Order: sequence, then C-alpha cells, then structure tokens
Amino acid sequence: MEKAKLLAGVLALEALIAGFHVVSRAALDLGVSKTAFLVYRNISALAVVAPFAYFLEKKERPPLTLRLMAEFFILAVFGITFMQGFYILGLYYLSPTYVSVIQNSIPAITFVMACGLRLEQVNVNTGYGLAKVVGTLLTIAGATIITLYKGIPLTAHLVGNHKLTDSDVVLGPGFTWIAGCFLILANCLGLSAWMVLQVPVLKKYPAKLSLFAIILALGLIQLLVVAPFFDNDLERWKVHYGGELFSILYAGIVATGLAWSLKIWCINKGGPLFVAVFQPLQSVMVAIMAAFFLSDQLYTGGVIGAVIIVIGLYSVLWAKSVEKKGACDHEAETRLTRHLLDEEFTGENL
Repeated sequence: MEKAKLLAGVLALEALIAGFHVVSRAALDLGVSKTAFLVYRNISALAVVAPFAYFLEKKERPPLTLRLMAEFFILAVFGITFMQGFYILGLYYLSPTYVSVIQNSIPAITFVMACGLRLEQVNVNTGYGLAKVVGTLLTIAGATIITLYKGIPLTAHLVGNHKLTDSDVVLGPGFTWIAGCFLILANCLGLSAWMVLQVPVLKKYPAKLSLFAIILALGLIQLLVVAPFFDNDLERWKVHYGGELFSILYAGIVATGLAWSLKIWCINKGGPLFVAVFQPLQSVMVAIMAAFFLSDQLYTGGVIGAVIIVIGLYSVLWAKSVEKKGACDHEAETRLTRHLLDEEFTGENL
C-alpha cells in the first residue's frame, strides 16, 4: 500500500505540473498580461503556503538574521523572478510540450553548477563518473537539436483535418522558436541555480516550508518593483474572464502550492532520484493534453531531441544512484570497522 500511494503521488504530481504548462499557455492565448500572471500567481501561492508554514513550523524556525535575509533575497531572484520570468516568456514563443521537454535537462544543468561550486565531485575514472559526464553532454546535445532543428509535424491528424503542406515542412526553426528555446534554457539555469544555492542555506535554515514562503514573498516584492517597466497598462491587469481567473488560481494554488507540497511528500517517501525518474512522463502528459486542448504540434526534431535528453537524464540519475549506494556502503563499512575495533580495544569480544 505504501508503494502504491507513493506511485499514485508521483503520477499525480507529474499530472498537476503537466496541467500547469497547458493552463499557462491557455492563459497567454486568452491575452492575460505576462507580468500580471506572474504577480497574481505568486499572490495566490503565498496565500496558500504562508499559513501552513506559520503554524506547522512555528517551533522549528531558526531566528532570522540580516545575512539570512540577503541569501533569501538572492534565492528569490533566481527561483522566482528569473525562473518564472524566463518561463512565461519562453512559453509565449514555444508550445507547452517543448517547454516540458527542455526542462528535462535541469538535472544535468544542476550537476554542472554543483561541480562548479564543488558541491559535486566528478571522477571520470569510475563508471558512474563517466556516466555523469556523458549524460550531461547528451542532455546538451538534445536541447541543441530542439533549438536548431524543427522538422515536420507528427500530430497534425490529432488536431483536425489538416493536410500537410510545404509550409508545414520546417527544416529550420524561425527566430521566435530559437528565442523561445534559449529563454526556457535560461529558465532551467535559474531553477538549477535556485536548487544549488539552497543547499548551504537549508543547513542554516532547515524549515523548508517557511523558507519557501519567505522566498515567495520576496519574489513577489521583486516582481511588483519591476512590473511597471514591463506592463503599466492597468486595463491589462484586470481579470475579465473565468478562464483567466482559473488559470491564475491553478498556477498559484495547484501548481505552486499543492504540487510543491506533494513533491516534498514524494521526496520524503521515495527520495529525490525516485521522483526525478518520472519527470519525462510529464512531457508525455503535456504532449497529449496540448494536442487535444491547444491543437499543439509535435515535430520530428523535438522527438529526436527529447529522446536524447531523456537518455542523458537517466544516465545522470543512474550515476547518482550508484554513487549514493557506494557512499552508503562505504559509510556502513566504516562504522562496522570502528565498531569491531572498539570491541577489540575494550576486550568485549572476549
């Protein structure tokens, strides 16, 4: 039953995030202001997360210091302002399917950043060390293929009686396609930086839910400061339709609040590697949802790049799994050796 619950939880998590990609794109198609969408999303998310963080971690929160607040502010820059800003801009130029596919490269990007900060060690003389490097290179290659090669549509039959014409056969992507890919890659960089920089912060401030609430609040303040420079038309900030309101509430309450809490539960029960293994399933869910609800097209270049990215992703995850198991075995062996030496020294083995 525990395994069944965990599996159901991970599948629900991927479905919720897949729905977020599709709902966000639908909001843009309705004409929702990109800046207003981000602000309203974080307001609704903060309204959900803050009360739980306050009451559930009331006795666990360490005292706040000026240094901690400065570190929280930097986390908000990468994890909210940059990450969400690049995401919504990239989604404007790309389909939800390709956004989700490119985001599968996040583990590899995170690995590279962690190596740069010496939070991660690379030993190419070992099998898992070589697998990390190869997996990272494959992920970069897959993202490059998606960016520079589009191909022909594969899902035209799913979106109506569409006949393939010469204009549909796209051998090379346009400027907006390339711009969208680079924006989503920048989104991945922001999210990876956010995760890597959290490691030392969580050691000093282990109250995860409270940390997330503070980051949401600081990110919201940052967005409100820069918002007038991107969209100062008050009319565009008004919510005119039920669909716009639904998309905003889904993005904030469901995708940010509920999905984030569910992800924490899944990681606590199954570990981060178990959760990450299911990430490519999200791209499949997005492709199906987007094809039926948004008439989204899937191209050969995207499929080729997606396959390469997934292979690279699993290569990195496999390497991490083997490395973690080796570290645990080494730690257990060290503890056993110390225990035997202690017994021998005290004469308890007699």
